[in-house]
Amino acid sequence: MGRTVLSAFFLSLALLLSGVGCGYRLGYVKPASFARVERIHIPTFRNDTQEPRSAVLVTNAVIQQLQRDGTYQISNAERSDAILEATIVRLERRQARSVRFDTLRTSELEFTLVVDYRFRDVRTGEVLDQGTVEGETSRFLDPNFQLSERQALPLAAERLAENLVSKLAEGW
Repeated sequence: MGRTVLSAFFLSLALLLSGVGCGYRLGYVKPASFARVERIHIPTFRNDTQEPRSAVLVTNAVIQQLQRDGTYQISNAERSDAILEATIVRLERRQARSVRFDTLRTSELEFTLVVDYRFRDVRTGEVLDQGTVEGETSRFLDPNFQLSERQALPLAAERLAENLVSKLAEGW
């Protein structure tokens, strides 16, 4: 019994030491250009769409995803190292599937939420990163079309938040 425990110990030690030189590392792997950034301020996103109240919904989804990720702390403007400014530029709805005998009637919709963002250093004003991020989801429509859209928007916002936080926390 003691020999089995000792063998397991040496095997795990060998595996640990073999992984040291292979490029893996423990902890956060944020991009080198964001190395100084520890705290982020996120003001409410601007909304250039006709979708009411979507700015707060998308902003909260990004904040929650950043908190789950843990790479950065959310902070107020005075204590932050960087600021994430974003604008919701589009909410697209596309027919994914039609009713069987009526091609003009939709049974499933695809929703795409598009955001332009800018991540900049608070002290210098330097833009650390900027770009466009999308979040997509699909939804089968029930008789209440508005309810279906209301349920799809938070899902698209969550996917967008995952994509945006992935770019900020991991660089891709």
